[in-house]
Amino acid sequence: MTFELSIINGKTVFDVVSTHRDVCVDIVRNAYLAHANGQSVNPHSYFLKLPEKPDCRIIALPAFLGDGFAVAGLKWIASYPGNVQRGFPRASAVLVLNSYETGYPFAILESSIISAARTAASAALAAYWLNGQSRRAQSLGIVGTGFIARYVYDFLLDAGWAIKEIRLYDKSPAESEKFKNTACRLEQHRSVTVVPHVTDLLTASDLIVFTTVASTPHIADPWLFDHNPLVLHISLRDLSPEILLRSQNVVDDVDHVMKANTSPHLTEQLTGNRNFVTGTLAEIMLGQRSVNRSRPIIFSPFGMGVLDLAVGKWVYDEAVAAGLDQRVSDFFYETVR
Repeated sequence: MTFELSIINGKTVFDVVSTHRDVCVDIVRNAYLAHANGQSVNPHSYFLKLPEKPDCRIIALPAFLGDGFAVAGLKWIASYPGNVQRGFPRASAVLVLNSYETGYPFAILESSIISAARTAASAALAAYWLNGQSRRAQSLGIVGTGFIARYVYDFLLDAGWAIKEIRLYDKSPAESEKFKNTACRLEQHRSVTVVPHVTDLLTASDLIVFTTVASTPHIADPWLFDHNPLVLHISLRDLSPEILLRSQNVVDDVDHVMKANTSPHLTEQLTGNRNFVTGTLAEIMLGQRSVNRSRPIIFSPFGMGVLDLAVGKWVYDEAVAAGLDQRVSDFFYETVR
């Protein structure tokens, strides 16, 4: 038996994802359903905290995904918020794919793009199902206009969303201006506005995306959501428990999201129960749970390793088929027992 290792760089990952965003959304949907059907092993993520760097962490997400995927692996992703001030992205990551048959690693992929793509695909999937299977919004508000926001925006528009108005807010107005000028497809919207205050965005948007680096809730007033918007709470720690308690809350996995002081975790600590959770996205897709616009709808996905595996295996297959991987044939040395 030969043991080869494929290296797939970020450019290749980007090309596969950006060319087939619709396929990526389908891959994520299938992974969610496989997980809901018990065809996965998704241990809790491990957070490596660093001395004298309280805002930094490196996270290990091991997982196995069956149901046609048949792959195990590990995402190892570093989050250094200070990188943003240095002019480069907060997160860096690699994904290792392991053979289900032998356990040997067969691929290493640049994974900050895979992580962003699976996050954005999850957001686009949730937006569709939680918006009554409609792809229309009067106004999209994006809070935190960085790398992940760009991916969510691209996935929404490539999924066919019709959005009349875009409102952008970031602690750095220059970042919002850059997002408007470099990421937004201006011709597809009636207006694109950088707002000076986050409240101006929240009260005027029926679809809201949070993609910040907040470590504690900074939005505390439930009245900001009295117009019952759909909120894609991707960054997980922006909203106070009081807001969640007045909303319908959809998550990707109940056990996983209740940790690391996410907003749902803080809400559980406050109430002593999980009754505020309406259900999972898979349950919504399967018709086992439902939401409506009588109250705000908040989607808070913790982000599961099985999604990284699903997207990573798809990218690997595409790259190998196109001959775009870098093959290392002698990475494993002693392969005869």
